[in-house]
Amino acid sequence: MRTSDVWLTPAFVAGAVAVTVLAPADPPYRGLDAVGLSLAVGSTLCLFPRRVAPMWVVVATSLLVVVNAAAGYATTVTQWPVWISLFTLFSLRGTTARVTGVAVMLVAVGGYFAVDRAPIGPTDVFNVTVCFLVAMVAGDAARSRRAAAVAEHARVRAEERTELARELHDSIGHAVNVMVMQAGVGRRVFADDPTFAREALGNIESVGRDALGELDRLVRVMHADRPTTDLSALVDRVRAAGRELRLTTEEIQVGATVAQALHRIVQEALTNALRHTDSGRIDVELAQVDDTVVLEVVNEGRQLRVGRPGRGLVNMRERARSVGGEVEAGPVPAGFRVRATLPAQVRS
Repeated sequence: MRTSDVWLTPAFVAGAVAVTVLAPADPPYRGLDAVGLSLAVGSTLCLFPRRVAPMWVVVATSLLVVVNAAAGYATTVTQWPVWISLFTLFSLRGTTARVTGVAVMLVAVGGYFAVDRAPIGPTDVFNVTVCFLVAMVAGDAARSRRAAAVAEHARVRAEERTELARELHDSIGHAVNVMVMQAGVGRRVFADDPTFAREALGNIESVGRDALGELDRLVRVMHADRPTTDLSALVDRVRAAGRELRLTTEEIQVGATVAQALHRIVQEALTNALRHTDSGRIDVELAQVDDTVVLEVVNEGRQLRVGRPGRGLVNMRERARSVGGEVEAGPVPAGFRVRATLPAQVRS
């Protein structure tokens, strides 16, 4: 039961009482009395459960219209709960319930025409037909609008889940690759350089804890912004894995969404560099020219390891495209280069 129904029904009842008292019916209808007022109020009270039992409300209000007419009263008030109940039925239920509800109301209209004290003319038939059409069309439109809102909500939730999955892939995937690299280095030098091996184990523990913290952050805040100053943490992880990395950055002024995209692109590029090469320097350059930010990550590794294709390049391009930028990636004389060109601010 909606809160609005709790106060709408009393409002309808008050309106029914006011109309019945202030606008008494003319002959051949009976004048105002307790029975007529009870029928008007009772018809209105039937609307209270209209959202939870719309079919029963259609039946009850339709029956009261016939009873009201048979008792000799005008339908000044009792007709409106019928149209409201039909509108509600069409806005909440499917085809079967709609057909049944219309059938019930057609029977009620026939009964009303048969027992009403006033002669029925073309104007009365026209008015009833118009009320039928307005209630059905308006109810169907309300149902369609609500369905569209539900579909849009589902689409937004699906996009959020996709974004979360991408965040997890980028962040946790990077951490796992660094840990694998450090574990491999530690294993190879364990006998000859146990001190370095212990450092590698310590770095693996640190990166693992950071990954768990990142996972917790992503679960808590699906769209948390990540500043570009976090590039230093990525650089430290790569260097701890035994790879040389040169970072060249200029002061840039970017929005939070662009900053997050930059962070993820760098992270993905470094992850790919660690995954596909064992040695060689990695150069990361970040600069801003007017309203454009340019990022270049060059991996000088020569011994490329060919493995199962992943989503690294696809994710980088999607990141860039989401903020109105683009990513170019491919081999260059120095190795493999990723170049991202992004706007400093997301354009609306």
